[in-house]
Amino acid sequence: MTSNTPVEDLIRAKLTSAFTPTTLLIRNDSHKHAHHAPMRDSTSKETHFHVTITSASFASKPQPARHRMVYGLLKEEMSREGGIHALQLRTKTPEEEAREAERQS
Repeated sequence: MTSNTPVEDLIRAKLTSAFTPTTLLIRNDSHKHAHHAPMRDSTSKETHFHVTITSASFASKPQPARHRMVYGLLKEEMSREGGIHALQLRTKTPEEEAREAERQS
């Protein structure tokens, strides 16, 4: 059976395999950008994503380094025609996520 979200499925598989996340939320925001000029001729419905990922792999790394880790992992999908056009990231360690939860309670 063919998936209706092959790019999202691939993002999920790669991030899960590489980072063993404790939290992984992927939101497909492509519909919000379909009217933008670069997207008008795109045949893909999976071009814009927001990813929230929590992983111990990010420990002692600043945000730019964490983002580079994710971008490097998804390099092929981001360079492919009809692939990922925009990727918004929120990267956290489990400790950062716990502190954030404490502040919100």
